[in-house]
Amino acid sequence: MGKVYLVGAGPGDPELISLKAYRLIQEADVVLVDNLVLGVKKLIPEGKKVIDIGKTAKEHKLSQDGINMLMVDLSEQYDKVVRLKGGDPYIFGRGGEEAVFLRKHGVDFDVVPGITSAVAAPAYFYIPLTYRGISSAVTVITGHEMDEKEESDSNSINWEAIANLKGTLVILMGVGNLAKNVDKLLKHGLHAETPVAAIEKGFTPDARVVVGTLGNIVDVAAKEKVKPPAVIVVGEVVNVREKLVLHPEK
Repeated sequence: MGKVYLVGAGPGDPELISLKAYRLIQEADVVLVDNLVLGVKKLIPEGKKVIDIGKTAKEHKLSQDGINMLMVDLSEQYDKVVRLKGGDPYIFGRGGEEAVFLRKHGVDFDVVPGITSAVAAPAYFYIPLTYRGISSAVTVITGHEMDEKEESDSNSINWEAIANLKGTLVILMGVGNLAKNVDKLLKHGLHAETPVAAIEKGFTPDARVVVGTLGNIVDVAAKEKVKPPAVIVVGEVVNVREKLVLHPEK
């Protein structure tokens, strides 16, 4: 039986993956790619066996169970199977679930960390997530919890606690539920004047940042037609960008 590598592809820029990730992509017998590996696909050698298992909110080429079982099946056919995942495998990438599944089925695996877009996108757009005197903590949450979760679910996001944390809030996969999430933050005490940045399609030619406040970001995002994938940053650090940016269009 071969080995499966859960490899973080980073935020999409092929120059931001690790040397280990690059080596494994070259050595792999088969590479499973998702929709968020973006420019990293260029690093896959021509002729390499590639399986597209990308998922979007509206389309799943394979269910998560199907992906899990596919990795097990491929490990019985090949020595090195690379599961190339956008960002970091364990940061909202279901890498933990996949690792547990592989272990349960007796498949050897390794995890290669990647740079998460939660950190990379704000940095690229001149937003330091921490800044002395402004923010000494960062909280990263998902912007779209499973629809079946109830407010009382012990595993659901505690929006009251989130709203009262001192620091920077980063919301991944938050465009679809932007209005709902903003409403919860305002409801639980965050000021409407709190700065917000929506960083859309970071590390692609169409990358851009849209800035507003909690009070107007829903309208601003709608007017600007912000679409996923996007990283939402909430907090005073967003204002630091004004001191750093040289190119207003960026």
